[in-house]
Amino acid sequence: MKLKISVLDQSPLLEGADASEALRQTIRLAKRAEALGYGRYWVAEHHDTPGLAGSAPEVLIAAIAANTARIRVGSGGVLLPHYSPYKVAEQFRVLEALSPGRIDLGLGRAPGGMPLASKALRYGRTKIMDDRLPDAMLELHGYLHDRLPEGHELQGLRATPVVATAPELWLLGSSVVSAEIAAKLGGAFVFAHFINGDDGVQVVRDYREAFRPGPLGDAPRVMVAVHVVCAERDEDAEAYATALDLRFLLFEQGQFGRPFPTPEEVRDYPYSEWDRMRIRENRKRMLVGGPEAIREKLAAFADAYGVDELIVVTYAPTYEARLRSYELLAESTIGSQ
Repeated sequence: MKLKISVLDQSPLLEGADASEALRQTIRLAKRAEALGYGRYWVAEHHDTPGLAGSAPEVLIAAIAANTARIRVGSGGVLLPHYSPYKVAEQFRVLEALSPGRIDLGLGRAPGGMPLASKALRYGRTKIMDDRLPDAMLELHGYLHDRLPEGHELQGLRATPVVATAPELWLLGSSVVSAEIAAKLGGAFVFAHFINGDDGVQVVRDYREAFRPGPLGDAPRVMVAVHVVCAERDEDAEAYATALDLRFLLFEQGQFGRPFPTPEEVRDYPYSEWDRMRIRENRKRMLVGGPEAIREKLAAFADAYGVDELIVVTYAPTYEARLRSYELLAESTIGSQ
């Protein structure tokens, strides 16, 4: 099975970088990912999170697409429960008009930040709840394809600009809820293993079994997103991964604004037994090793899920180490197929 590899970038503020530099790093990394043969480059949506610069994927997609020529560019993902489907459709029709056939619209159900950020995003409006999300997705799909659901109260309304092509639509999730919604509508599904390292294989199996052709598609399509840390040697990758271990712990404590931990912070942190348990659990969310080990682990991981496309999230203490991780990953997987 030929394995397709893509990139999910949260635009982290790494050592010595402010938000402007983090976004410039994202664009540089996207250009390099295209040259290395990655299939897609997706950017995330996080709010009131000082350690991550990616709060507006629809804006960042435009910048990445303008600086690349072939790679598909998309969102991982736009948090539809906060927004008007019509506004999202018009944003992505503009992107599709600028870069026809290259835009992906990944949708998420998560809040993307703390409760105050969610409240500010909705600005007095009621959140689209899970039981209403299928209708919102169908409305969004209808705007993108100029065919609103039969009997819709806004029948006749068009999202502009009118373009001949439409973005690929994906639903992202880390639980069975998103899988069930995608399966019910005939939609494509991305499982966030980098968030939930326990249940993914069963969730994907349930999605495939429950899938019925629908307005969003005729056959099941699945990608899986996973953390990958790759370095020249296994021990170097492990050193980077210990910094990621601490980053996860700090995130779980609500410390989103902290820069990526330094080797000294990792060494000196007073880990409790609970912390060590959380590290063991969080390691399920990532694959760590040198190029040879990563090639084998990725193949086994994809085989366990039964998928032919993975979307990879990579963290390292510096931009250079992060870039090198993606280079080594491409050489050991994309370049060897």
